[in-house]
Amino acid sequence: MSKRKIVPQDEWFRAHKEHLKREKELTRLRDKIAAERRELPWLKIRKDYVFETEAGPKYLTDLFGDNSQLIIYHFMLGPSSNRYCEGCSFLCDHIDGANQHLRHHDVSLVVVARAPLAETLPFKKRMGWKFDMVSSFASDFNFDMQVSYTDKQIAAGETIYNFEARPITIRDLPGISVFFKDEAGNIFLTFMSRARGGEPLITTYDYLDMTPKGRNENGPYYGMIDWVRLHDEYEGTPSEDTCCH
Repeated sequence: MSKRKIVPQDEWFRAHKEHLKREKELTRLRDKIAAERRELPWLKIRKDYVFETEAGPKYLTDLFGDNSQLIIYHFMLGPSSNRYCEGCSFLCDHIDGANQHLRHHDVSLVVVARAPLAETLPFKKRMGWKFDMVSSFASDFNFDMQVSYTDKQIAAGETIYNFEARPITIRDLPGISVFFKDEAGNIFLTFMSRARGGEPLITTYDYLDMTPKGRNENGPYYGMIDWVRLHDEYEGTPSEDTCCH
């Protein structure tokens, strides 16, 4: 950290009051962008995507439950992979608290990975997550949502992510997709967020952004290389045996 200017209270008050104007600008801009987001055009979903769930095979319409709105987080985990993404896990650590309220406000939230359920559920149990986690292995869902890519697409450079054609070297990437189901059962894709678009769901960053050191990271996307770990891999984290006795 660089040396900070230490000032009398009246000067401190004036500086912080002046900065508050910028904070309010950001709040108003965030509200404006959220309103614009709600006015974006929708895309009708015409495929019957099937998912492997703990309750057996389900279609996309079933993932809504009793709600008309569905948020899906795409967890970047492909079949037979033993590499669990720290960034995706970091975001997922924040879901259960919000989900207690979302499910009572006409929103269902489901985490989808391309890996088969037999490969994801042990990790979900290890992490202690309660949200629904399903597999899209048996459908084109991840590929159509442009978060997974075939070897042929990668080799040919025919990969699109975050609305841009760009070279992709891995088969699975993270993202958020939002859907709406009308009274007739029609399903629409209303919004997609990729890359750093998931950061607003990571409230740990909001806490860090208020501190003098901020995020204090130099790594790429989500800081996963720099400091973030699976939450049971931080030094000093109690083991399950310790917690239970």
